[in-house]
Amino acid sequence: MPPSPPLLGARRALTDPSGATARDDSGAFDAALDDAELRTARAALAQGRRQSARSLLVHTGDDWDRRGHRLTVLAQDPYAAAWANDWLAAEPGSADAAALSALARVHRALRGKEDPDQAREACDTAAALAPGDPTPWLGRLLLARALGPEHELLGVFAELRHRHREHHHAHHLLIARLAERPGSGRAEAHEVYDLAELAAAEAPADSPLAILPVVAYAERYRVLAATGPAPADPAASGHWSGPRARRILRACFDWWLEWEHDEHPRRHIDLNHLAFALSCAGRPAEAAALFQRIGAHPTPAPWCHAYRDPLAAFHAARARALGR
Repeated sequence: MPPSPPLLGARRALTDPSGATARDDSGAFDAALDDAELRTARAALAQGRRQSARSLLVHTGDDWDRRGHRLTVLAQDPYAAAWANDWLAAEPGSADAAALSALARVHRALRGKEDPDQAREACDTAAALAPGDPTPWLGRLLLARALGPEHELLGVFAELRHRHREHHHAHHLLIARLAERPGSGRAEAHEVYDLAELAAAEAPADSPLAILPVVAYAERYRVLAATGPAPADPAASGHWSGPRARRILRACFDWWLEWEHDEHPRRHIDLNHLAFALSCAGRPAEAAALFQRIGAHPTPAPWCHAYRDPLAAFHAARARALGR
């Protein structure tokens, strides 16, 4: 029998300021996920060649979830702001260059290397160049989720949703922040579950937002694990065994079986959340199907919500589910 994932030990930090997937020291986590074109553009940009990134964003067009994913990944490089400034100097009116500059400044601000107000101004500048693009507002939302008051978060989310009602990353950021509101004391009564289920119900039948209720359960577990009430081992916590949790897991897994979106740029984030939840709920057969789809694309969240070593936790849960 494979060893259980390492337990939490010391409580983890309450928030992940970036709200994004990052590469760890082993290189096993890659924010680009399975987007080969994005990895190519990122490598070229790292060598000072912006044409690949320029072409990538042009061809992405108004696929807003994909555009947000690609710009967020490119912006995470420590030198992205400098590259974007060079691009803007060459093409002063480029909405793509402005969006990359804005998101790069946002990530610098989240790392404590830039004034958040300057990052907000960069997002506003990018938004003015492309009023219909939700991506500069995604930058504002990343800042609001980590550094702003809740009313700022809600206002920015409303602006972003006005431009793309089903924005995947935006809904994840909103749910992560709202999960941090104090609970009522009843295990399955937190308002974040209601909000996630409402968003899923209001989305079209084929929308990946159907998985949002599982994300809400994972984010709420993160908060409980960090602040004390939940046991360090999520599988032993009972968090996933209540009647509402069981109903949500069944509905989300059934949705995935019927509507699996191989083309969605952030689908591996959903797959990891669902695999984590099913593993914690003691449903290895269903989890195994998800681990097969995840393949070589684990994501830190939600494994980092409970375990000190999220990669080890992922591999241990996968080995148990697959009977290895």
